Amino acid sequence: MKKPTSWRYPGTFSIFIMDDRLLLICMGIIVGLCSGLAALGLNNALIFIMESLHHSRNYWWAFLLPAAGAMCSSLFLHNIMKDGSGHGVPEVIYSVSKYGGLIRLRSIISRLVSSCLTIGSGGSAGPEAPVVVSGAAIGSNIARFFSLNDRQRITLVGCGAAGAIASIFNAPLTGIIFTMEIILGEWSMVNIIPIAVAAVAGAEISRTLRGNIIAFESSIDFNISHPDLFACVGLALFASIASVLFTRTLRTMHKISKKTDIPFWLKAALGGAAVGILGFFVPEVMGEGYHAIDQMIEGTFKGGIAIAAIGCLAKILATSMTLGWGGSGGIFAPSLVIGSFTGLAYHRLIFLVFPSINWVNEGCFALLGMAGMISGILQAPLTGIFLILEITGSYEVMLPLIIVSALSTTITHYAEPASFYLKELTEKGQLLRPGTDSRVLADISIREVIEKDCIPVYPDMLLRDLIYKVKQSTRNYFPVEDHESGEFLGMIQLDHIKPYIFNNLMYDTVLVEQIMDANPDTVEDDDDLSDVLRKMDMKKCFSLPVISNGKFVGMVSKATLLDKYRDELNVQTSHAF
Repeated sequence: MKKPTSWRYPGTFSIFIMDDRLLLICMGIIVGLCSGLAALGLNNALIFIMESLHHSRNYWWAFLLPAAGAMCSSLFLHNIMKDGSGHGVPEVIYSVSKYGGLIRLRSIISRLVSSCLTIGSGGSAGPEAPVVVSGAAIGSNIARFFSLNDRQRITLVGCGAAGAIASIFNAPLTGIIFTMEIILGEWSMVNIIPIAVAAVAGAEISRTLRGNIIAFESSIDFNISHPDLFACVGLALFASIASVLFTRTLRTMHKISKKTDIPFWLKAALGGAAVGILGFFVPEVMGEGYHAIDQMIEGTFKGGIAIAAIGCLAKILATSMTLGWGGSGGIFAPSLVIGSFTGLAYHRLIFLVFPSINWVNEGCFALLGMAGMISGILQAPLTGIFLILEITGSYEVMLPLIIVSALSTTITHYAEPASFYLKELTEKGQLLRPGTDSRVLADISIREVIEKDCIPVYPDMLLRDLIYKVKQSTRNYFPVEDHESGEFLGMIQLDHIKPYIFNNLMYDTVLVEQIMDANPDTVEDDDDLSDVLRKMDMKKCFSLPVISNGKFVGMVSKATLLDKYRDELNVQTSHAF
């Protein structure tokens, strides 16, 4: 963004525009408030729809409700908004990673409406990811409206995500950490301050309009003893297993859905119907499932180990059917439910095996299971720790929370090297985190490093004429082109023709086409520079010809590329306030 001159913006407004720190903080407040309102809007809409449909849940045809909701959600996304199904957070990460945080305007409402239809009708998903997408889109489009640059736009995307999470959970610290740990993937001063301000703004708008509510506040004081701490190791293992199972089941459902040759809206309806049928037997799988978490944390959930284990597996299956077959929503809420079931089942198991030990209340292990599950599936331990602390207010469990979150993240990483959000991006090579070679090179176009001072030669030229061209040039490479069409035919590299140059007898007998390399390694003018650099390393060469539509446009050299890389790296790492 070009800095405006002082005569255009006199006085205080000029300082505001030119001060990057103040600009991002003020914009962060606006984005945080807007994303907080979006989160509240979705939350109130869900409450309204659930209450409106509550009386219909007892009828035999109630399983058609989530089917209808998922179908309408799918039709809305595909036919009206022209968007894809799922939870959308990987798309936000990809936009930050690849496109400088550019997100379409329609994404502000597309996920909100579609997830409202899916979850409100009984589909097993969470509202957190949709509000993250909406908040991020708000930040992106506000940045675009004010013509901010890529770095500033990425910061405002983070502000939107932080404000949304802070608002829906009433958890500003979690909003900050989730954004820095997962969405942006870096901790830098240029981002933390505006994002922190946005998270506070999002949380405050939530507290103002619906009260300072702690989502799962427990009336029980959890007194942690040494046996409980040792038991946390086993809980982390169980949470890791649940995380891997959830990840792979959801991915499997996606694959099965893609292979099923029926209309997309019918796939979504079938997934919703399956959830509705499952809900007859395990009601806790329907919707967000937060009511079940309340019961488990309070220690009032009825049933034994088998019931808790079945609840865990049923929620995994229901969420996989909802999202894998075309419904819309996130995995945050399901992960919390699955984690609480896992912790509850584990507590009841160790109580059965070691009845003589005075274990802490089972609600504590349900709480710890949530942290382990979130940390495992997202591979973001800080997000898991602070989310559970803020949504339960149980700060006395800090130590076991750290143990479970850290171990669960580590164990899950061995089975699933990439987190749920990053798996697909990593497999496609689309994850370009800040500070990495791929991210720096992604911001450089091959056209920026093309060297165009090469002198072309022609296939019917004599060696004598080629030597004359060599004397005129400062380059060691000479593209061979067709006289009439200009088509690229090959390359002459000076090092390869030295034996001919020093033999005077060949000056008038050897033609260029006889000594040129007719099949040189080339790159296209729209190739990624990371691929170009990889090709140079593999072929052990320092320069490559660049071709566009069969014609030579210049050379790209490793030296020029690395110089540009260094300049871009300096730009990307010199953004501290």
